[in-house]
Amino acid sequence: MKTFIWVTSILLFSVLAACSYGPDSPKGFSLPEGNVAKGEKVFMKYQCLACHAMKGYEDSSLIKEFDTPVPLGGTSAVVKTYAQLVTSVINPSHKLAPRSHFNEEKVTNQDGSSKMRIFNDLMTVQELIDLVAFLQPKYDVKPITYTHYGQYRML
Repeated sequence: MKTFIWVTSILLFSVLAACSYGPDSPKGFSLPEGNVAKGEKVFMKYQCLACHAMKGYEDSSLIKEFDTPVPLGGTSAVVKTYAQLVTSVINPSHKLAPRSHFNEEKVTNQDGSSKMRIFNDLMTVQELIDLVAFLQPKYDVKPITYTHYGQYRML
């Protein structure tokens, strides 16, 4: 029994040690608060509606990149955090699946990377901060509704 406790303790210690924050950890990363009104201007300036669709926004003067635009905002069971939105803008290929299997061949290149243009050399950090401040409130998190069916019984 002592051996079991000893092995379990070492295993638990190893797991906890592995959870420490290393040099690549995002712990402590934070950007200043953005301006929603300026973020809306950034959204229009970089012609995001050429590839994306968002309720309440339309620009018929743009040439659409996709038959079915990639939706932004709306109801989601998954929280769209500040960090997720920042990452989606600066590294669009970071997390593609399973967001749009029906449209996957149109929004990705043959190597699986996103067709979204990289704006890192064009967009200022302040524009990124404002854009994310504009986008984040557009997501309405709706928790998953669980059914209350009882377990099936064998008769």
